Amino acid sequence: MASGLFSLEGRVALVTGGSRGIGKMIARGFVEQGAKVYVSSRKADACDATAEELGPNCISLPQDISTVEGVKALAAALAEREPKLDILVNNAGAAWAADFDEFPEHGWDKVMNLNLKSPFFLTQQLHGALKAAASDERPAKVINIASIDGMALNPLETYSYHASKSALIYLTRRMAARLVKDRIVVTAIAPGPFASEMNRAARDHGDEIARRVPLGRIGRDDDMAATAIFLASRAGDYVVGATIPVDGGVALATLPREAIAG
Repeated sequence: MASGLFSLEGRVALVTGGSRGIGKMIARGFVEQGAKVYVSSRKADACDATAEELGPNCISLPQDISTVEGVKALAAALAEREPKLDILVNNAGAAWAADFDEFPEHGWDKVMNLNLKSPFFLTQQLHGALKAAASDERPAKVINIASIDGMALNPLETYSYHASKSALIYLTRRMAARLVKDRIVVTAIAPGPFASEMNRAARDHGDEIARRVPLGRIGRDDDMAATAIFLASRAGDYVVGATIPVDGGVALATLPREAIAG
């Protein structure tokens, strides 16, 4: 029964923000499991470089999806190449940190638009392609990349990031409830400390960050890839609406620093 549970042979995937960081970790894992993977980001040269690195089953499809117009353009570009889509990974995102009294409106709008609005509208635009791939025996998959900052507070003043990722976790549940009838399974991953351009603390100060992680290390590329493969493959077909924290225990297995007297 276990044979082929994690295979992605014959499946077509689109990974936004797929040219670097967590998106690239996932794209690599999908390719290694046999999927044909389109990687998208706003920087064409970065997409091209990732596609070249990951091989012929990885195709560059650059697009800025920070606006609905960009979302529609990406969906149209994919439709020119593929009649259906088995897996969508909504990973493209942004962060912004600023003092509460100085937090700017554009820092709010940029993060909320890319982290929350774009995943909804891209899934909407690709609904037909996902339905075309979906069946009772093999559902299509949508995987939203949230964050443990949507589950637990980070000491940084990243107001719009916290809000967007928390909202994305609940949006995942709402979309799951609607799309499951089309045999499209929607889930989310909440990454913790992984070395990336967005998480420069984990990238540049990994040993220090690791001391705050119950498991004693920051995330590795295969930690992220394995969870995404699980959700995208037959192994994850019965997981619907869930958000899986992949963080070494930071969000759910960290003891409080001090007791609060009642």
